[in-house]
Amino acid sequence: MPGNIAELFAQHLHRREARLYRHFAGDAWRDVTVAELAALVARWQEAFRRAGCVPGDRVVVCARNGVTWVAIDLAALGLGLVVVPLFVDDSPDNVAWCVDHADAKLLLVETARLAATLSGRRDGMGAPPLLVVLRHVAAAAPLAGALPLSAFLPETGGEPEIRALPDDALATICYTSGTAGRPKGVMLSHGNILANVRACAQTGMARSDDRFLSMLPLSHMFERTGGYYLPLSLGAQVVFARGIAQLADDLATQAPTIVFAVPRIFERLSARIDQALADSFFKRKLFAQCVERGARVTLGGANALDTLLAPLLRTIVAKPVLAKLGGRLRLAVVGGAPLDPAIARRFIGLGLVVLQGYGMTEASPVVSVNRDDDNDPESVGLPLPGIEVRVAANAELLVRGPGVMQGYWRNEGATRTAIDTEGWLHTGDLGEIRAGRVYIRGRLKDVIVMSNGEKVSPEDVELAILHDPVFEQVMLVGEGRSFLSLVALTQATDEKALARRANDQLRLFPRWVRVRRVVAVGEPWSVDNGLLTPTLKLKRPRVLARYKDRIDAAYAAASSD
Repeated sequence: MPGNIAELFAQHLHRREARLYRHFAGDAWRDVTVAELAALVARWQEAFRRAGCVPGDRVVVCARNGVTWVAIDLAALGLGLVVVPLFVDDSPDNVAWCVDHADAKLLLVETARLAATLSGRRDGMGAPPLLVVLRHVAAAAPLAGALPLSAFLPETGGEPEIRALPDDALATICYTSGTAGRPKGVMLSHGNILANVRACAQTGMARSDDRFLSMLPLSHMFERTGGYYLPLSLGAQVVFARGIAQLADDLATQAPTIVFAVPRIFERLSARIDQALADSFFKRKLFAQCVERGARVTLGGANALDTLLAPLLRTIVAKPVLAKLGGRLRLAVVGGAPLDPAIARRFIGLGLVVLQGYGMTEASPVVSVNRDDDNDPESVGLPLPGIEVRVAANAELLVRGPGVMQGYWRNEGATRTAIDTEGWLHTGDLGEIRAGRVYIRGRLKDVIVMSNGEKVSPEDVELAILHDPVFEQVMLVGEGRSFLSLVALTQATDEKALARRANDQLRLFPRWVRVRRVVAVGEPWSVDNGLLTPTLKLKRPRVLARYKDRIDAAYAAASSD
């Protein structure tokens, strides 16, 4: 079995003309062969050697997905270097902090603009690493303190080197985009990641003849393990999407069979379907029939009429919809955040297998996932082979297995808090296990405890409210208060009407789970304004701080009613 992640690539070196990757270069899609990638990996390794890198040195990569990212990663891992991936869209201040905290030997960044921004944030930090700009316009002025790629990367490099490494050799430090405070650097070994790749492969869902579309950042372990290392282990092809703006076209033209996605992708697809059906009652009814009958056929509970009509309805209704996704997409694995089960059921009814999974960077990252022949959209599926799960007395989900991290880089206190003496990883998520399946009930630290002692996990409530399209983004508040309120991004302004519409979506919740006040805001919550993490998780403390005065005023007004 491989002991170095780079051996996942080395096993294909004899297949020199195999096309493992495809990317958009210039003005056309271009396949990259094993031989071409091997030559590029060798050039990067020679560059690392010339830069004086030795095993254990940290190499920071702050770049967009692509063949260059893969080549850097394989080259570094093959030599025993430690890859530190950072989100290219993260704030420069956060990137600079992580670079300094990792004590990086090299910093590889996408553009000269980012390099210049980082260079301006050196005050009070340690000695800067060698800075290399991956995409530097030849006509641009030289950038002080940085090298263009052409001056760093040699023209040739010989053959790739894959060093033998022990399982516990550190492979990567992944900085989690925490919702509060500075990020923590998750230390994952080669053995951690390879164990997770093998467990994912054992589910049998992905095959060597699959085509993956890579759309999530490779700096996220969900994409890195599921959309990069897993297909590499199988010899499947990966196509690098050009970006969110071109995603619809890339899906249609590249016709992937598997995608790893975050919920937002399917939320947007679902909204577009609703827009297309808005002007026709007949189309809406036909679509609803297709979804309901198709979902029962796939998930269970179908009657004879469902079995008879579902294939016909899918041909008439679903086929044109799925054609816009390339027509070959058979599997979508969704993670990173909760997906509304109603949206999952909608696409399952159309004939696309949508599987929710659960994981965290600290577990390399996949813990559990539904299976294509055993799917419950309400759950995040069964644990992967070799992974143990249990629920603690406080309802926190605990995980143990070979993928659990070595700890947090230079943060022993946080490591002791996260991993107990028996090796259980404390996830911070509220969990439930039924018939072996894992159900996530929210974040332990996000539970709202009201002044009357009632407790509510906000995520399920927020997902339900978002069924009404008048709400674009929402956050439930009520800690220490006598009732719940809502902060909502919406174009509407009538508070009473907004509260009524929110509560219309909460009919299935306990009677006390109702919204009495809505604070309507007009500024979207984003990574740029610091209210979302790079993985689009809500920074609740920052949202509370941003709108504290308005929230306090809403409660004060209610007390005088």
